[in-house]
Amino acid sequence: MENDWFSIIAAGAELSAGAAQALHDVGFVIIPGPVGVDGLALLAEAYNAAVASASSEDVGNGSSTTRVHDFVNRGPEFDGLYAYQPVLEACSRIIGQPFRLSAMLARTLRPRTKAQALHVDFKRDAEGWTMVGFIFMVDEFRGDNGATRFVPGSHQWSTVPSDLMSDPVADYEGQVQACGPAGSIIVYNGSVWHGHAANSTDTPRRSIQGSYIRRQALSGFNLPARMRPDTLCRISPLAKYVLAV
Repeated sequence: MENDWFSIIAAGAELSAGAAQALHDVGFVIIPGPVGVDGLALLAEAYNAAVASASSEDVGNGSSTTRVHDFVNRGPEFDGLYAYQPVLEACSRIIGQPFRLSAMLARTLRPRTKAQALHVDFKRDAEGWTMVGFIFMVDEFRGDNGATRFVPGSHQWSTVPSDLMSDPVADYEGQVQACGPAGSIIVYNGSVWHGHAANSTDTPRRSIQGSYIRRQALSGFNLPARMRPDTLCRISPLAKYVLAV
């Protein structure tokens, strides 16, 4: 059945031809997400509640962001994000073989924080590319609140930012910021250079992020081992395939 699901996903047509071309050429694309305008306030409330109630072992505080892991088990409001058909079609195109979700987490960029260093999530390998990521905008992504910056086309390079930049936090020629309204999703190739810009506002900027890898690859998070019975009871067969449970 695993190969059947991959074939079904790959045969889909919900990712537009233009979006697919942008992923191939540019390395990222912004598309509408699965949550309608009427549902965004409810999702934002669920996000805040999930972050506030998370155990300390699931919370990571970096220099600029707070991360809360295991968002596949945080509530039904988030189930539609990692099984969103256009994102899965992007995985089938970029990864090119059966895949699974590796991680899904909340990430809040704190106010008045500096830009993140440009980096790649995975270096391009001999077979092409090894990871697809998505960033769901719980809040609007703007130029002043730390919208993710990308270097177009860099997913096709054999270099990483530290190879060419003395300071990867600095701007890189040709970089662009992925701005969009709340509810939008950034889909990106894990080999593209990226990093959040500075948040110069007094307001946090929230997002939910996920990553997909080859089905047999090792993951830093053992999602199947953490699946809660109530989550397994409510999610679809497609979602179970994506989670490899």
